[in-house]
Amino acid sequence: MSNLNTSTTFVPGRLEQMSTRIAFFIAGLGIAAWAPLVPYVKARAGLDEGTLGLLLLCLGVGSILAMPLAGILSTRFGCRRVTTGGTLLICAALPLLATVSSVPALIATLFMFGAGLGTVDSTVNLQAVIVERASGKHMMSGFHGLFSLGGIVGAAGVSALLGFGFSPLGAMVVVIACLVAALLKAAPHLLPYGSESAGPAFAVPHGIVLFIGGMCFIVFLAEGAALDWSAVFLAQERGIDTAYAGLGYAAFALTMTVGRLTGDTIVRRLGSTRVIVFGGLTAAAGLALATFAPSWEAALVGYALLGAGCSNIVPVLYTAVGKQTVMPEHIAVPAITTLGYAGILAGPAVIGFIAHGSSLSFAFGLMALLLVAVAIGGKVLKV
Repeated sequence: MSNLNTSTTFVPGRLEQMSTRIAFFIAGLGIAAWAPLVPYVKARAGLDEGTLGLLLLCLGVGSILAMPLAGILSTRFGCRRVTTGGTLLICAALPLLATVSSVPALIATLFMFGAGLGTVDSTVNLQAVIVERASGKHMMSGFHGLFSLGGIVGAAGVSALLGFGFSPLGAMVVVIACLVAALLKAAPHLLPYGSESAGPAFAVPHGIVLFIGGMCFIVFLAEGAALDWSAVFLAQERGIDTAYAGLGYAAFALTMTVGRLTGDTIVRRLGSTRVIVFGGLTAAAGLALATFAPSWEAALVGYALLGAGCSNIVPVLYTAVGKQTVMPEHIAVPAITTLGYAGILAGPAVIGFIAHGSSLSFAFGLMALLLVAVAIGGKVLKV
């Protein structure tokens, strides 16, 4: 019961807001640092695409299994301890990802890495809900903006280090130093408690939580599609040089980051419902433009619109979960985080499956229709 007493007498303030932003940056930096290592792992272990795909699934499974557990642990031990533990798990996995070459070792390491990422991601979102509610202001978009910023810094920073001649292990040592420094800065003001532990330790999402989770799933599905298929689409369908095919995702990530960093102001001015409705329609229009416009330049504009449209939908949905009373938030927040991750993981496979049966353009067209459904869902949700 001590956690309950702590949470009702202590009101998070500016220092807790700062620590939440740093924790989101840690989550973004941690996951993005892995992306530039993938080709090195593939070459070092002599993997084909199919085996690599199965290995990457271990990362996702580790994340998804850790998320509900993180919600339970944060209620018992507090957000500070659970976030610290997850960050240290990421730090322990990174040097192994840079050096191990056997498939069994990679399976274990990717599972551990995924568990660390899932733990941090789930717990910082839970802290964000508590801190935002205590402030009485819209802050969720800004928190998620720091995750996106961490992602850009991680991917670009590790790529730059590798380009300057650092070994994969050397680059990971630099990343670990940054993660530990950020954790030392954030930890004193991470919440020493989680949510009030009323209700069961675990429950299947239902009611409005399931509805919100479904909307998160679609937005993350679109994010996964942009991450894994935009380069293939631009090279295959628009004839862009392979070296520049990553510009599609770069355009998406840039507008998503800017959208989130300015999102709290946008949400205050437009309101949460309009952000979901306009965001969903903008994202759908952007994906349609990227898919059906004949030039690659127009496709880049389309991916930029997709990122701008998607940027603030998920933060608004997290705020909505903090306001609902159908499920305790220590279950509800990990539930929608898990559904979101499932979207990112399932996205590439679903798009690939549909594209195999028809075409990549048809698969992206269906994705655009689902984003229209998110806009309609925003009208129904009335957050």
